Amino acid sequence: MEVDWFYVATRFGCYQLMQWVGRACYGVQKATITSPHGPSPLHTVHHLSTRSITETNSLSEALKAISVSTELIEEELKPHLDTMLAALMEKKKDAAVDIARSGILPTLAQALRGKSRLSCQVALLVAEMAREAAVREPCIEADLVKVLVPHLSSNNQEMLLNTGRAIGRICFDSSHQQDQLVQSGVIPRLVSIIREYPENDPLVNVCLLALCNLADMDSARDALNDLDVAGILTCQLKRAPDAERRHIILEILGSLGESDTLKLQFAESGVPEALSEMIQGLQGGSDPHDLCSIKIASNLIVSLLLGDESMQKCFGEGSGLVYQDVLSWLQSHNTQLQLSGALAIANFARNDSNCVKMLDLGVVPHILTLLEQHVDEGDVSVQHAGLSALRNLAIPASNKVRMLEDGVTERIKTLLRSDMPPVQFKLLGTLRMMVDGQEEAALVLGRDAVLLGRVMEWCEAKDHAGVRGEASRLLAAFIRHSRSPEVVHAVAKADGVRHLISMATSEHVIMQNEALVALAIASAIDIESVKDPFREAELLPMLKKMLEDPAGAVEVKFSALGLICSLANSSVMKVELNSVHMKESLRTLTDHSSSKLASQASSILATLSDAS
Repeated sequence: MEVDWFYVATRFGCYQLMQWVGRACYGVQKATITSPHGPSPLHTVHHLSTRSITETNSLSEALKAISVSTELIEEELKPHLDTMLAALMEKKKDAAVDIARSGILPTLAQALRGKSRLSCQVALLVAEMAREAAVREPCIEADLVKVLVPHLSSNNQEMLLNTGRAIGRICFDSSHQQDQLVQSGVIPRLVSIIREYPENDPLVNVCLLALCNLADMDSARDALNDLDVAGILTCQLKRAPDAERRHIILEILGSLGESDTLKLQFAESGVPEALSEMIQGLQGGSDPHDLCSIKIASNLIVSLLLGDESMQKCFGEGSGLVYQDVLSWLQSHNTQLQLSGALAIANFARNDSNCVKMLDLGVVPHILTLLEQHVDEGDVSVQHAGLSALRNLAIPASNKVRMLEDGVTERIKTLLRSDMPPVQFKLLGTLRMMVDGQEEAALVLGRDAVLLGRVMEWCEAKDHAGVRGEASRLLAAFIRHSRSPEVVHAVAKADGVRHLISMATSEHVIMQNEALVALAIASAIDIESVKDPFREAELLPMLKKMLEDPAGAVEVKFSALGLICSLANSSVMKVELNSVHMKESLRTLTDHSSSKLASQASSILATLSDAS
């Protein structure tokens, strides 16, 4: 059940964890534990580990004595246990393997099954043996895990510690055994031990490591749904003596937080607030372990905000402690906190009510300032996250108006000089959202020669289809939402019409429709500006093929008819439509199963027939 620290480090991107791999996996070995049951066997072990063993074959003799014994007598067994423990503590070569091969493991299992006075010492012996990977499978085959599990109900803290370490090491890399442990009810017992002995650090550490290794299992999460694990972990987080303990707890919270049920439980139990408080206490320092804690905790808060109910609880109508702290992260000098802050704002901005409230509370200037800090040689992830937040905030129509009045588009245009595709992609999407339904914004941006020049470059981004697609969609949005001859002329002058025609053949229906509608509007408003690009790109044969495509979407055909209808109202284009035999294609659609499509085709056919 011991934690895979390489997984933890990779999961959270915090490589300072690596230095703890050794000691985190095996716990604190020399801690003094107060037990109500007399002298701790651990004290005896340390005495033995420093005692000189004069007979080189003492371990062999002890193993032989136990293996030939037909009856388990505690008084006779104890000195042999002492000898074996001494060999293990002194790291005698192959001691663990020799013990496992000697055939005495069933005897040890019998001692544990009978709950003898030596059970605690036997559990310690098994724990020390199980440091060696080679002996874990023999321990499983001897049913040592099965007989150890009931001892997790002991009221002897020393027994609990030895048992926890023994089980943890044996089951470390066995998913089957871990599943068996969960099925046997070990999860509630681990939580109870932490609750009962919250200040016994070695024991708490063993239980936390066990939970950490089991927390990725769905069955473990289900078992924790009805337990107050959030409160217990929060309490331990606040009293964590070092970064090592903090990271174990954060890893457990991160794994469990993937469950929507536990996300809400965490939010209701104050986990996000505890994480935020921890971050605040660690800010300002330069210790790499503390910076790692900040990174893990802030990422975890962002993750918890993915749940709708947990997010809303943390927002608290804009007065929640977590939301207030997130705002301060945007102004932090710590890049990780800036990133998490922007991502958190984007998560809070998942419904119109929150978006409007955040605009009222003045979040936008903080995001814009953050973006401007990272324009030149800044952090790409921060820019991407900041633009995501702005885009989400701009979704409500009322917010668009206010953001435009506050000069948001002018300020984010400073990012046009970015050469990073992820930033370009998100910037284009944010600008498109800003002009959605906003005639004035589309008019202003659609006539901006510098902006159009940059968008044209991105329309030809060969190595990033996403940037290319978003650039074309922004051009279409300028025309669709402005319906202005000036914008059509500006787009045509910038050589943008050919990109819209190319977009009309996209594999994505929504992009096809947006392009066809924009081209229809452009031809209706200013046919003179677009007729030459139409001819050069052979638009009419493309439209004819689109109408005749048996697999073509009905909505795409309908948008194509809209463009053809617009062209049919131009005397110049009527002749060209007839020259490509467009009427034949239209006639085939008059019997289409979609009455709306058939009616539109008949209407355009009549217009073209009248013209001829």
